[in-house]
Amino acid sequence: MPHVIRTRVRAPHASPVTSPVTSSVMSSAASRPARSLVDAEAVAVLHRAAQALMDDLAGLTHRLVAALREKEPAYRAAIEADPAGIWQEANRSLRLSVGSLIRPRESREAACRMSWRIGECRAEQGLPLDALLHAFRLGGAMVWQGLVDETTRRRPEDIRLLVHVAADVWSFVDEHCGLVADAYRATERRLAWRRENQQRLTVAALLDGTARIADIPDAATMLEVPEEGRYVVVAASGAAVTGATGPVVGLPPGTRALRHLSSDSEQAVVLLADSAPETVNEPPYEGTCRADGELTALAAELTVPPGVRVGIGSAVTGLAALGEARRLAETALRACPRDGGVVLLDEHLPAALVVSSSRLGAALAERVLGPLDRLDPADRDLLVDTLRTWLEADGSAQRAGTRLYCHRNTVLNRLRRFEQLTGRSLARPSDVVEISLALAARRLLDI
Repeated sequence: MPHVIRTRVRAPHASPVTSPVTSSVMSSAASRPARSLVDAEAVAVLHRAAQALMDDLAGLTHRLVAALREKEPAYRAAIEADPAGIWQEANRSLRLSVGSLIRPRESREAACRMSWRIGECRAEQGLPLDALLHAFRLGGAMVWQGLVDETTRRRPEDIRLLVHVAADVWSFVDEHCGLVADAYRATERRLAWRRENQQRLTVAALLDGTARIADIPDAATMLEVPEEGRYVVVAASGAAVTGATGPVVGLPPGTRALRHLSSDSEQAVVLLADSAPETVNEPPYEGTCRADGELTALAAELTVPPGVRVGIGSAVTGLAALGEARRLAETALRACPRDGGVVLLDEHLPAALVVSSSRLGAALAERVLGPLDRLDPADRDLLVDTLRTWLEADGSAQRAGTRLYCHRNTVLNRLRRFEQLTGRSLARPSDVVEISLALAARRLLDI
């Protein structure tokens, strides 16, 4: 009932609430002919008392504002900041509320719009809903007490008649409490959606590298992260990610991250733990380790569904560098096996070089491995698999043979055949580098 803070929000046309006090009383009188005279007298008493309140509306307003200052701390700061404006708003709210007791048809819609506007305004200002409802019931109690006091002072014998409309008066108060609560919750939902949308757009702009440098401090404040913290981007794709309505990849407990989802991929901007204590007034985040092992720990502790590919880029400093961090994460993602897994860019730099320029990678694979394509596919695949296994075994024919279930001499024979077909020497370091990159290109680029 009391509208005590000026609002600039335009109120929509509120849905009508149920019948106001006098309408309810008159309707009840029509349905109960035996008591029509009593009901009519009760309405007359209500009108006289309400008119007396209207005649002293300024005094009622002063008492209401004083009661709000004393009994509802949530309003105290607003009253002290703008006493004149608050008084005017309280006066208008009381005028409409008391007027609804006298002339429901003329005042009903305006009173509904006022209650709806109050609910919107308080939600936008962050006033607790409990405090708002307390203020409404406080105003209702003050109006009812005023009706009782006026009736007692003028015609004490009419108090028995005023009792007949007490339930209707409080029903009116409850109806408007419900209306203001509905408006408050609707505004909360709208504000939450707007806040989430602004955060989503801000994170997207940072990841795209399109955010203006001048906007970075505001972005840090909105997202509640340090402007100059250390960050890494985790990118994921795969069938489980496509069309998902929420994050698919699970981060370690306690990790501070900003999520960004699209129709076929997801990214997480992870705030690294060693940057937090210096820039945020919070304790170090749990769930991650520090220094050189931090990214390795992050990769090891991710929860990744089967078939999902995850790329973790290199660490960068500052929100302004998130565009580069995203590109590094996408490079790591392209270096990830097609059947899923996690690739940490800093541990797969040769593969990252290959996928960073697919044309050059394809040319290298054709130059080094092209002669093998003249073989029977099964024979070619056998040589390539043997060569890859030998490289993974750090050049040990014995360990490669164990993995391939063949004798070490068989491995050496296949390697010599590879050298003869390609003209490359596995004893020459430069050739080994090219061969390793060519194998990575054929595996990652599906050549």
